[in-house]
Amino acid sequence: MSAASKVVFGTTLLLSVATVAGVHIQQNLLREKLHEGVLRDIERQNRKEENLRLLKEQITLTRELEIERDAMLMAKGTQQ
Repeated sequence: MSAASKVVFGTTLLLSVATVAGVHIQQNLLREKLHEGVLRDIERQNRKEENLRLLKEQITLTRELEIERDAMLMAKGTQQ
């Protein structure tokens, strides 16, 4: 093999290896980003469920407070 063909072969080999390595690195990064997206979605769903639970609790407490207020107003009304 001539020196020029060895250089061309070496350069081609180096570029091929670099391309394959780059694609593998890119795939791994993409896989990690997709996994992070799944984790964010799960966290978002958990926050939504917690918010709904807090909202239901707040609605219940508001109803109880309104019932107590109405009872107090009725009691004051009957005293007068």
